[in-house]
Amino acid sequence: MRRPRLRFTGQLLLLQLAVVTAVVGLGFSLFGTLLDRQLSTEYGQRALAVARSTAENPVVRDAVARWAADDRAAPETGTELATGAVQQQAEAVRGRTGALFVVVTDDRGIRLAHPDPTQLGRPVSTDPSVPLAGGEEVVEQRGTLGESARAKVPVFAPDGSGVVVGAVSVGIDADVLASALRADLLIAAGYAAAALGLGTVASVLLGRRLRRLTLGLEPEEMAGLVSEHEAVLGGIAGAVVAVDATGRITVANDEARRLLGARIGPGRTLDDADVPAPLRHAISDRLRTAAPTTAPIDQPLLVVTGGRVLVCSVRPVSRGARDLGVVLSARDRTEIESLTRQLDAVQTMSSALRAQRHEFANRLHVVHGLIAAGRSVEADEYVRTLLGSGPLGTLLDGLEAVRDPSVQAFLSAKAAHFRERAVDLRIGAQTWLPELVTDPVAVTTVLGNLLDNAIDAAVDAATTERGPVPDRWVDVELLSDAGTLYVTVADSGPGVPEALRERLFEPEVTGHPIGSGRGLGLSLVRQVARATGGDVWLAEPGGDGSAGAVFVARLPGVLASRGGATAGPVGRPAGSPQTEASWR
Repeated sequence: MRRPRLRFTGQLLLLQLAVVTAVVGLGFSLFGTLLDRQLSTEYGQRALAVARSTAENPVVRDAVARWAADDRAAPETGTELATGAVQQQAEAVRGRTGALFVVVTDDRGIRLAHPDPTQLGRPVSTDPSVPLAGGEEVVEQRGTLGESARAKVPVFAPDGSGVVVGAVSVGIDADVLASALRADLLIAAGYAAAALGLGTVASVLLGRRLRRLTLGLEPEEMAGLVSEHEAVLGGIAGAVVAVDATGRITVANDEARRLLGARIGPGRTLDDADVPAPLRHAISDRLRTAAPTTAPIDQPLLVVTGGRVLVCSVRPVSRGARDLGVVLSARDRTEIESLTRQLDAVQTMSSALRAQRHEFANRLHVVHGLIAAGRSVEADEYVRTLLGSGPLGTLLDGLEAVRDPSVQAFLSAKAAHFRERAVDLRIGAQTWLPELVTDPVAVTTVLGNLLDNAIDAAVDAATTERGPVPDRWVDVELLSDAGTLYVTVADSGPGVPEALRERLFEPEVTGHPIGSGRGLGLSLVRQVARATGGDVWLAEPGGDGSAGAVFVARLPGVLASRGGATAGPVGRPAGSPQTEASWR
């Protein structure tokens, strides 16, 4: 049976315990070694101080000098030494200091004082050459009384001649050093045990925190999750950006960097990453008001950045009661919106062609009737008249003031669509657009949305409290000024309600749902205009009983420069069939 493998957190705990134990053990061993050396030095210096004071004792110096000058044999002097002044002084010093021994010798190394009287008059058991040569030494040696830390110093003649007449050796029992070392090591062992215990507790707590942070996952499981995470983020068609509760980006996929900018990346703040202002404000507001919930914001955000139209949503993320931040998702709607506009143009052109088919059929009936009646001359004149007018010219008067073919076709198609809804689309008399359009997507997006809103307002006016509206119209005026296009759109609708005038361009205020194919709302129109460096504003709210709202758009840099082309002030088309009073 296969033995179950220890989990990673358990392995980490054991490794930490082993490291802590090794560190504490190594530290304890080092401390013990240093302490042993320190105690040996300390007791050696203590023995040296006792030996020096004994060697400088006048009584000892005089007595040692006399014995050094006496040639009597040592065995005959043992009794005299035991009661002599040197032995008494040495024993007194030993009693006061607690030394193991205080030994005094003459210049031949014969003991003149020793704790054991039987050793008096005999040579010392250790080498006395250093002190007898006038030097001092501190060593650990074994003598007749056992192991000790001893200090040896010379005894000089009392006459000041500097002649060495003997030596003093003071020893401290090694058991005393060992007892002091054991006492200090016991204290150090207590601290080491406490450190080991703290290290163990810290390791256990760290292991628990690690399990909590990793949700109990093993390293290979986390590696698999990271791989799956990267694969999922890379496979998502839209942009995904995760922002933590402090406003710092933690996750961003490649699509986010493509749509929102190359500076989007983990570790950056929203300001550092140059996140578009609408998204930055939405994320900041969401972070300030975020509650532990997974509900997204009520209305998707429409953002124009880098020439792209993005549909974004901001969703808070939490785990239990802990707020983790928000996740921003964005989808590129540029191609969809472009195709929607093209489809709208095709639909309006199809409506125009149906109207023209009926018109051509009626004209062919007239020609057929003239020919059947034998009135060929009248038929020929009628055909020549038709060839001179052309079908599109009958749809929209004043279109010749617009040079750009894409704008011409767009307005012609819109005119046919307006006629089907019983709304008259009129070109303002001040329209003057001799340049070609360099950014048709921005122009048709702004112009198309304003016209769509205007026709809806004109149609809705028929059911207002003002009663039936006999004349439903939308006026559009296009003016150019040094590469800047000014668009003015007015309608016969009921105007903008006063409650919506201050919030008209906010993202959540729109008359068309996202994805309906009928425009992206005034919020996006303003963003498109501001992306070109211009703007869109409500010039006149309307609703005074005479006419509807007037919107003005300024689009700089969307026209090809031709030099010398200027235009008058932007306002309502002054030469419109409507009188000035009818405009307001």
